Amino acid sequence: MADPSSIEQPNHWRKRAVKAVIPAAGMATRFLPATKAVPKELLPVVDRPVLQYIVEEAARAGIDDILLVTGRGKTSMVDHFDRRPDLEAHLTAKGDTERLAAIQQPAELAEIYACRQPEPKGLGDAVTYAESHVGGESFAVLLGDEFMGEDDKLLPDMLDLQARTGGIVLAFIEVPWDEVSRYGIASVQPFESAGELETVQVTQLVEKPKPDQSPSNLAVVGRYVLPNAIFDAIRRTGPGAGGEIQLTDAMALLLSEGVPVHGVIFRGRRYDTGAPIGYLQAVVELACQRPGLGPAFRDWLTDFVKNEVVSGGDRKGGAN
Repeated sequence: MADPSSIEQPNHWRKRAVKAVIPAAGMATRFLPATKAVPKELLPVVDRPVLQYIVEEAARAGIDDILLVTGRGKTSMVDHFDRRPDLEAHLTAKGDTERLAAIQQPAELAEIYACRQPEPKGLGDAVTYAESHVGGESFAVLLGDEFMGEDDKLLPDMLDLQARTGGIVLAFIEVPWDEVSRYGIASVQPFESAGELETVQVTQLVEKPKPDQSPSNLAVVGRYVLPNAIFDAIRRTGPGAGGEIQLTDAMALLLSEGVPVHGVIFRGRRYDTGAPIGYLQAVVELACQRPGLGPAFRDWLTDFVKNEVVSGGDRKGGAN
């Protein structure tokens, strides 16, 4: 493999990305029947849908243009970021300025666009539908079922790093070795560290390896900053794990051809709502943090857990 530092990098790789793509065409079978008519991305976490938390994260990082790659029955995701003059007029007449501001905020976060992926054939396939929208620029990909804590700077750090190094920038978390087969996994070497920011240079990417064949336990999670070259790489990538077009395989192809790949090791708060247990954990944690709701909810939760322990989980009946 060529030394990434010796590769002549196009000037547009050095421009900080200002567009993001959110792949959201999956069928969310783990949440059925709730997601038969309601997109998983619109399931509420306290008072906002998952998707709004993700768009807010992008907006805080300076991204003002977002493409949703949607699927059948998911047009309501776009509707959420549209204005509702009738509802706004109703709240204005009531003098409910707090809720008025809350429903107006989504439309003010970023310009929201959408395109349709006819059938879910893998993350790599979903990303290809963004090619005409992002043009020749680098762009971010944010998976539609996870978001980071409001105080965490993962995405801005990734965008800044990619503007300096070009190529691909990934987000990594450390996972237990017996879970590596659920993720894309990287082999890395130290790159640089500044303050709390820990970055690495990636030397190998493997999609969902077996634990005894995994090069590390650093797992790729749902934030990517990619160069425009990724689209051609995806077209040259055949079906991978699960018979789907895997984004990890296309990134590994670019890496083998000398495109630099770096990563940020993330140790902050990540909310993974892709499975029911993670979704429920996010709801409970953020409810505990929410002003005006948190103290009363924490008191109830403390009593509930205490009673569950005493009763051995055999209590019946609902809240009083």
